[in-house]
Amino acid sequence: MKQTPRASDPSTTVPVETKNPQTEPSKVAKPAPARINRAQQARIEKFWKVVLFILLCLGSIVFLIPFWVTLMMSLKSTADIAGTPLWSWPTEPSLQNYVKVLTNENAPFLLFFRNTTVIAVLSTVGVLITSALAAYAFARLNFRGRDGLFIVLLATMMLPGIVTMIPTYVMYKYLSWVDSFLPLWVPAWFGGGAFNIFLLRQFYMGIPRELDEAAVIDGASHATIFWRIIMPLSGPALATVGIFALIYNWRDFMGPLLYLNDPKKQTLELGLRTYQTLNSAQWDLLMAASILVLIPLVILFVVGQKFFVRGIVMTGGK
Repeated sequence: MKQTPRASDPSTTVPVETKNPQTEPSKVAKPAPARINRAQQARIEKFWKVVLFILLCLGSIVFLIPFWVTLMMSLKSTADIAGTPLWSWPTEPSLQNYVKVLTNENAPFLLFFRNTTVIAVLSTVGVLITSALAAYAFARLNFRGRDGLFIVLLATMMLPGIVTMIPTYVMYKYLSWVDSFLPLWVPAWFGGGAFNIFLLRQFYMGIPRELDEAAVIDGASHATIFWRIIMPLSGPALATVGIFALIYNWRDFMGPLLYLNDPKKQTLELGLRTYQTLNSAQWDLLMAASILVLIPLVILFVVGQKFFVRGIVMTGGK
């Protein structure tokens, strides 16, 4: 008979399995990582929004400082400017400087304002119409050499204006346009500028072509598609181009300086320069004249800011 081995016999001891705490996976409950990530991401986004807001506020203050100084100096007298800091509020605010500027017979600002308005409005209307037509052709029509012609158009944006200044002046002189408003607004009716064409073309390319195809099926021509479909949808882009064109023509100094010789045909920029020559030491009057030149542009941007931002966003969408 076989004898069963005793438990005390070391040769017959049954091995016991031991657990290593280092290799054993932890059984502690972990929090949901997705919930933590979302909370951290929300805090990070909120932090960067606050930082961005602070930077924008600081940048706005930096850009508004020159305007504030100009406004404060225009409300001060000559003695007040000499005795107080430039950015401080005037001790006795007065609009007398603006009255003097508007009633100065040697530099009639109301006449300068009328001349500038005529030139700026005619130029802006020409830019809107002709640049919209050219952009429609580049965006919607298929003709031979279209892409190459568009590249040449964009290349003209890299050509400095100083290069064409003398040939352009000679051409206008042979046309007997010197000392008239014609050189300042007629060129705007021949294309409207490469940048404006490019901006509107990008906007037109974002309009679905299905609208054109549906109109063609109904018998519409390209003129009908342009005026009844494309133009009504181009409000934000046209507002952007119009604001750019109006500001450029309102602030143009070199063009009127070259082509206008009659003092009665001067624009606001030339009139401001004339006023500076007549009153070089009276900074209160110069600042008041500068504010008068700037007020229409501020009003224009405040009124058209909504369309301006929307046009920039939509034209950059494609």
